[in-house]
Amino acid sequence: MNEAGLPLGSDVLLTQSTRPEFGHYQANGALPAAKKMKTNPRELAEAIVKQLNLENIAEKIEIAGPGFINIFLAPDWLASQCENAIKDSHLGVSRHSTPATVVVDYSAPNLAKEMHVGHLRGTIIGDAVVRVLEFMGDRVIRQNHMGDWGTQFGMLIAHLEDRLSAEQALAEVALDDLEAFYREAKVRFDDDPEFASRAREYVVKLQAGDTHCLRLWQKFIDISIKHSEAIYDKLKVTLLHAHIMPESAYNNDLPKLVAELRKQGLAITDQGAEVVFLDEFADKEGKPSPVIVQKSDGGYLYATSDLAALRYRNETLKADRVLYFVDARQSLHLQQVFTVARKAGWVRDEVSLEHLAFGTMMGEDGKPFKTRTGGTVKLAELLDEAVQRADRLVVEKNQGLSPEERQEIAKKVGIGAVKYADLSKHRTSDYMFNWDSMLSFEGNTAPYLQYAYTRIQSIFRKAGINGELPPGRITLNEEHEINLALKLLRFSETIEQVAAECTPHQLCSYLYELASLTMSFYENCPILKQDISPEIRTGRLRLCQLAARTLRTGLDLLGIDVMDKM
Repeated sequence: MNEAGLPLGSDVLLTQSTRPEFGHYQANGALPAAKKMKTNPRELAEAIVKQLNLENIAEKIEIAGPGFINIFLAPDWLASQCENAIKDSHLGVSRHSTPATVVVDYSAPNLAKEMHVGHLRGTIIGDAVVRVLEFMGDRVIRQNHMGDWGTQFGMLIAHLEDRLSAEQALAEVALDDLEAFYREAKVRFDDDPEFASRAREYVVKLQAGDTHCLRLWQKFIDISIKHSEAIYDKLKVTLLHAHIMPESAYNNDLPKLVAELRKQGLAITDQGAEVVFLDEFADKEGKPSPVIVQKSDGGYLYATSDLAALRYRNETLKADRVLYFVDARQSLHLQQVFTVARKAGWVRDEVSLEHLAFGTMMGEDGKPFKTRTGGTVKLAELLDEAVQRADRLVVEKNQGLSPEERQEIAKKVGIGAVKYADLSKHRTSDYMFNWDSMLSFEGNTAPYLQYAYTRIQSIFRKAGINGELPPGRITLNEEHEINLALKLLRFSETIEQVAAECTPHQLCSYLYELASLTMSFYENCPILKQDISPEIRTGRLRLCQLAARTLRTGLDLLGIDVMDKM
């Protein structure tokens, strides 16, 4: 038993109250504890309240119903906590006391093609989580596991060789449109037996380290990476060239890896291939699930390079946590890789391996998002269209902007709208892509949040404040002031939740609620009117300052820019 008479290990069950008459927080632990103890829950709640030490924190504590404990926080305490957050460069968010080494595998485009809309979710969700983890003090190691190896590259380098020799064109010209280049190569591969035979020979030569094939392959890879990095720059994604750890980086380790699996008795030869059979994933008939790590022709598969990557992340990078932002269709594959790696002893027991699956971006027809002709939507074209649409919107709302201001704002609004529309949905859910809703200045959208931030900046300009606020302190007397202060102080718990669960939509929901409460606050609590006292004005300006900093920080963690006017 603890001091309040509760069984040891009892859950506190502290939640935010859903209605103001129930206080700001509600503790419901007395009910399940009383059931365990076979005692009266209300009497137990009274015993708990007697032991609570919330002096100067709670204004009032009530027991309601059969034993709910309602806690009303003191306005002075809330105000002092807001003041502390203002003084803290980290807005009162505590960093992890023991920082973890977190390896994050995200984006991972296939360098045989340009990035398309299917790469958007893994790239921006992964990047938002990376930013949050770093904000919490973890040591984050980004790993961009680009697909730069495999049979398709024999086809591509053969086609590149012909284009270069026939047209004497530079690689930059030959690869100006990666999608068109890939389609041309695929048509030749399907229709021209001589070309297909040469392409297969090039695969073998490439894997054997042939100098000529490697030189052409490297040209292709270099240009492909430039395409990807241009997208990262537009998206304001923090992936750099130094974070690329492609499939080819593990080539030399693959034979050793297979040999070790054989030595441990985990891999056996089956029909000429090297296979690990996993009873953990047996089918209904009890047959173990096969994981092929080397084909009968000596080639390797995704499972082999993924195992090599996982071993590298454990043994070399010393990861405490490895996060994979890979779509849901790869769930079985990754679980098999995790299982083989643990059985082989390549991952320490305490290392957390997490597949953070995500859903699909759907068109308005409810099917995966495509062009009108049914083709794949290039990510670069989608982002360009977002900026163009945002530009038209910005002109409608403010015709007094200079061309430079208009261009900058359109970029921030357009890119922010696309990212936020995705990030605001639960990671595992499919969502429908709709230009009108994502670019709306109303509702849970990036433009709405960006506008809320600019409204605060407008107040500062009208108040003649450029930089530091005049000295003073926050006082909370009005309901709208208290509600805003409460929401501001919940930023920390939101960030902690996102870091633990890797769910950026929770941060989006928080920021939307914060923006709504901020709008409601300055519509109901005058700031610049002449008839309010200087002390109240200063206090409300300080609340605005904290709201602006929290909005800006939260949006920056999502990789979305703000602006002072729009």
